[in-house]
Amino acid sequence: MADIFTSDDNSTPLTPEEREGLKPKWITLRRELNDFETRNILDAEMWLATHKQRDILNDTFLMRLHRRMFGQVWKWAGEYRTTERNIGAAPYQIPVKLKTLFDDVRFWVENHTFSNLEIAVRLHHRLVLIHPFPNGNGRISRLMADLLMQQLGEPRLYWGDASLTDITDLRKKYIDALHAADSGDYTELIKFVTA
Repeated sequence: MADIFTSDDNSTPLTPEEREGLKPKWITLRRELNDFETRNILDAEMWLATHKQRDILNDTFLMRLHRRMFGQVWKWAGEYRTTERNIGAAPYQIPVKLKTLFDDVRFWVENHTFSNLEIAVRLHHRLVLIHPFPNGNGRISRLMADLLMQQLGEPRLYWGDASLTDITDLRKKYIDALHAADSGDYTELIKFVTA
C-alpha cells in the first residue's frame, strides 16, 4: 500500500490520521484511488445537475459539495482540515478566510470589478490558496469556479483535456499558472482556462 499515498511535489500530503480515513480498504494503488475519486466526483456532478443552488458562495455549500465529491472515498469528506500544510491558511483561519473570499466574490460580481472569467479564476485561485480540506482542494476549486461561471450565464472553464491529478506537462503548466497568480499575475491562469 506504500505507493497509494506517494505524491509529486505539487500534491498536499495526507497525515497518517487522514490516510486512515480511506473508506474502501480494497484500494491499494494510486490509480485505483484516483479512479474511485473520479467516479465519486461524477456522482457529485449528477447531484449538482438535479439540485440547482442559489447561493454557492458560503461555507455550508462548500462543505456539502466536498462531501458529495469525496464522501464515498474519505471519512473526513466535507470537514475542514485541522492540521498545518505546506500550503494554505492555518486551520483556525479557514472559516474566516472563506467568508472573506465569498464576500469579495459577491462584491466583484455586483460591482463588475472584473470580467466574469477573471472573477471565477480569482475564486479558484484563492480557494486553492486557502486549501480548506485535507485533499481535493484543486478539484473542488475548479468545480466552484465552473459553478460560478454557470450562475453568471457563462460556459464552464476549460481545464485542459487531461486529468490535472496526474503528473503531466499540463499539470505543470497549471501549477505554474497558479504560482504566477500567487504574485497577483492572473494572465497565465486566465490563458490556461480559455485555451
